[in-house]
Amino acid sequence: MFGKVAADVLGLSDIGSVIHPSNFDKVDSDDYVLHEDNEKIYFLIKSKTDEYCFTNLALIHLDGTSAISKKRTLNRYPYSSYPISNVSLETAGTVDLDVEIKFTIGTAAFSIDVNKKHIEQVKDLYKALIKIAEITRENQLHLDYAKQSLELATSTVSSIHRAEFNLAEQFNAINKAAFDWMTDNYKKYKTKDFGAIFERYINL
Repeated sequence: MFGKVAADVLGLSDIGSVIHPSNFDKVDSDDYVLHEDNEKIYFLIKSKTDEYCFTNLALIHLDGTSAISKKRTLNRYPYSSYPISNVSLETAGTVDLDVEIKFTIGTAAFSIDVNKKHIEQVKDLYKALIKIAEITRENQLHLDYAKQSLELATSTVSSIHRAEFNLAEQFNAINKAAFDWMTDNYKKYKTKDFGAIFERYINL
């Protein structure tokens, strides 16, 4: 018991380890992965208090309170709803025990300390998160442009003299065109599955 308390006091319990894929099924996070929907773990960092599980669809964070408590809070952050930003990596100095990867997902800011022996794996995660952030940022720009284009087209059609059209038919046609337009663009520019990105950059 004293050893666990000392680890909390010294902060050693917060230094995570990168879990090998052969042990993914042995961590608590695996119970919350949507295997039924083809969700797959690609990277997992585990400390005595927390687990940070990066799947193709979301970050699953099991948030512990301390090394002497088994209470956990589960948070799930789908990449499509919680865009990643502000990704950075702080490498270890001569006397440091850990490296630190930082990022924001949605409005939640994370700073994860990882044992410096895992620096090469953490570099791979850094690359994957940088790429996901870039893709989601570009996708949002494209969606914004699509919305602006739709609004312009709608306002142009609406300005045409209404007497030339049946109002009901005009409304239905514009509404259908707008719905189809946004549906197509949403499917094209709203990436949900980033498995290909993780497979490109992660080497465990």
